[in-house]
Amino acid sequence: MLDLLIHNATLPDGRTGMSVAVQAGRITTVEPGLQAPAHEELDAGGLLLSPPFVDAHFHLDATLTYGMPRVNQSGTLLEGIALWGELKPSLTADAIIQRALTYCDWAVAKGLLVVRSHVDTSDPSLMAVQALLDVKRQVAPYLDLQLVAFPQMGVLRHPGALDNVRRAVALGVDVVGGIPHFERTMQEGAASVKLLCELAAELGVPVDMHCDESDDPLSRHVETLAFETQRLGLQGRVTGSHLTSMHSMDNYYVSKLMGLMAEARLHVVSNPCVNITLQGRFDNYPKRRGLTRVPELMAAGLTVAFGQDDLMDPWYSLGCADMLDVAYMGLHVAQMTSQIAMHQCFDAVTINPARILGLQGYGLDAGCHADFVLLQARDPVEAIRLRATRLKVYRRGKLLASSPASIAKLNLTGRPPQTPFYT
Repeated sequence: MLDLLIHNATLPDGRTGMSVAVQAGRITTVEPGLQAPAHEELDAGGLLLSPPFVDAHFHLDATLTYGMPRVNQSGTLLEGIALWGELKPSLTADAIIQRALTYCDWAVAKGLLVVRSHVDTSDPSLMAVQALLDVKRQVAPYLDLQLVAFPQMGVLRHPGALDNVRRAVALGVDVVGGIPHFERTMQEGAASVKLLCELAAELGVPVDMHCDESDDPLSRHVETLAFETQRLGLQGRVTGSHLTSMHSMDNYYVSKLMGLMAEARLHVVSNPCVNITLQGRFDNYPKRRGLTRVPELMAAGLTVAFGQDDLMDPWYSLGCADMLDVAYMGLHVAQMTSQIAMHQCFDAVTINPARILGLQGYGLDAGCHADFVLLQARDPVEAIRLRATRLKVYRRGKLLASSPASIAKLNLTGRPPQTPFYT
């Protein structure tokens, strides 16, 4: 007898009337109209069953610290970094753990079951690293947490930073990070990329680097990142996060750069909520959006994901752990409003970040983990438009969270409504 059988689901690829069978925490069958005995059955009612949401870029050690010790008055990236420096001496492991656990509860309620979080390694005590490793162990039954060793203050700019990254990986951190545009010079930024990629190759771990988070078109560290990826044989294991300077580069150079990135099989994470907020701050008008070239990078064959980046912290005072919010912002800022592009925005918070994080058993195919979310929407575009209610959230076939359906009723007839859908 099956553990769980879901009937009449719509899948993100457009298939309707689908049944999904679950046994021992894995999907055993996906086919239309399956009839079989099961301990639990769920009629999806034609609504969208999606694999869980994945956030490929977050800062869990800073989350929910808004207003500590003061508010970022200018709202800028640099004041946020300065404010983080003021806050760090007062941080405690217990406080980091409790805030992170609170966020993880929010995430699960929103169907977000996988998070890659950068953790600041600038403090030689690695207190934040050890706190988040504790969180990783605590949330493992319901949320997959990957950690990136992130030398927030620069790996060459800050004494002992490279050794701190090495020690963090030895403690159990999964990925090597970096921030080359925050080094003192372009040359030191390029040197930091080389050092960190060499360290990752030596340790056998992936790379995810904050790269070119700037409006400066001459901030071109992603070119070095692509080169080092090729040189060290790290293809498919390296991610460039932010890449906002690409928005300001001339088209000729970008045409060359995207080719180099594609050759290196570089991954890209864009953070639309935070990038649109922090970039373009030195512009009058016209004002740059400061988002990397998402549709062009996708068209060049790169895997591109959207990340939340920050939530109620020194850099961003908003956010609610909802990756559909992130997809909604990305769709608008990147002007991805064709039917294909809107579906790509849904992919950018599901299957694309899952590929970037190297997740095994992710998806809605037979043999995959029985991790999925039932959304009060009929398709991915409607899910983004409505930031659809997460009706049911399952992990390994077990119900983790549920929410009552919105009072607003969906028009499931496929015909134009005679009255508004929603009250």
